[in-house]
Amino acid sequence: MLSVKELNVFYGGIHALRGVDLEVNEGEIVTIIGSNGAGKSSLLNSISGMVKYSGNIELKGHTLPKQPHKVVKDGIVQVPEGRIVFANLTVHENLKMGAYLRNDAKGIKEDFDRVYNLFPRLKERENQIAGTLSGGEQQMLVMGRGLMSSPDLIMLDEPSLGLAPMLINTIFDIIKEIKDMGKTILLVEQNAFKALSVADRAYVLEQGVITASGSAAELLADDTIQEAYLGKKK
Repeated sequence: MLSVKELNVFYGGIHALRGVDLEVNEGEIVTIIGSNGAGKSSLLNSISGMVKYSGNIELKGHTLPKQPHKVVKDGIVQVPEGRIVFANLTVHENLKMGAYLRNDAKGIKEDFDRVYNLFPRLKERENQIAGTLSGGEQQMLVMGRGLMSSPDLIMLDEPSLGLAPMLINTIFDIIKEIKDMGKTILLVEQNAFKALSVADRAYVLEQGVITASGSAAELLADDTIQEAYLGKKK
C-alpha cells in the first residue's frame, strides 16, 4: 500500500533522514521504533507533506502529493503527538473537523457512529469543550478525529506519550480495534514493547537510518533490540 524509497530530509545542515526505505502492506500495523531524535516524527511528517524531502513516496502505486490536504484527500491521515485538539470546540465539533474534506453526509454520519462506538467516552462527552478533557480523553479525541477523514492509512505518532499505564493499555487495545475495522496503521511509539506487541512488522530507526527490520515477533525476541529498547540486559 505505502512505499517509501530513498527518503532524505534535511533541516539546514542536519541530515535527519538518510535514504530511508520502508513498505506498509494493506491491513498491517507497522511500527517504527527508535530513540528520541532518531527521525521517527520526521518520517511521518514527510509522508504527510509537512516537511520537504527528496526521494519517492507512493500510495497504492501512485506518487503521493507533497501538500498535506492532498495527502489527506488521497487517504493518509496523521495523528500527531501531543494530543493537539481544538481546545475551544466541543468533542463533536472536533470530530467534525476531521471530515472537513468530505461531502458524503451519509458516510460522515456512519463514521460518527463508528467513532462513538470505538470511543464510548467521547459519546458521553459529545458536547463538552475539548480543552477540559483529560489527557487520555484528548488522545481518544485526536485518534477519532483522524478516523473521521475515512483514511486508508492512519499514522499514529506517540499515542501513549504522557499517559498513565492503565490508559496506555486502553489506547493499544483501541489500536488493535482500528486494525480490525480494516484500517492500515503506521505507528511511531516510544513504548517499544507495547508497539511490538501489537504490530505485524517493525523497523528500527537510528540517527536517520533504518538499522533493522522484520516481523514484530522477531524484533521482540532479538537480544540487541531487547537491550537497546526494552530495558533488558544480555
